[in-house]
Amino acid sequence: MSNPVLNVLFLCTANSARSVMSEGWLNVLGAGRFRAFSAGSHPSGRVNPHAIALLGGIGYDTSTLHSKSWDVFEGAEAPHMDIVVTVCGNAKNEVCPVWPGHPTTAHWGYEDPHGETDEAVRASFEKIFQQIRKRTELLVQAPAERLQGDALKQLVREIGETAVE
Repeated sequence: MSNPVLNVLFLCTANSARSVMSEGWLNVLGAGRFRAFSAGSHPSGRVNPHAIALLGGIGYDTSTLHSKSWDVFEGAEAPHMDIVVTVCGNAKNEVCPVWPGHPTTAHWGYEDPHGETDEAVRASFEKIFQQIRKRTELLVQAPAERLQGDALKQLVREIGETAVE
C-alpha cells in the first residue's frame, strides 16, 4: 500500500512572503509525498517580488502565486488539510478557523523579512528562505511511520522547535 499525499497549509497574516516561500519549498522538495498551500488571515493582495524571485530560482512555477485568505480553505470544496503550520508570530496568536478533520497544527516561526536597504532586504529574504528549506527538509526526509497519527503531531511540533540559524 502506498502512502497518501499529505496536504499542508502554511499560514501567515499577509500571505506575501514566508507562507508562500514555505509552500514553494515543500512543493519542490516533497513532490509526490506532500502538496502544499498557503494563505493569510489578512492577505496583502500581492506576493512579495523577493519571494517570487527566490522560488523561481529553485524551479518553482510562480505564475499562479497570489496572496489569498485562509477562507479559501474552509469550505466543503477545499482540499482536506493534514497539517496546518503558522509561520509568523501574528498568525500564531490569531484565532484560526476550525479546520475540517482537525489537522495536525504547529508553529514554525520565522522573523519578518526586513532591512533598510535593498541589499539588506534581499539578504534577509535569502536567510529566511534557507531557514524554511532546512525545516522543510526535516519533514520531507522523515520516514513514513512518522507521517501519521501521534507521530506526525510530534514530528511537526519538533520541527518547529528546531533551530535553523
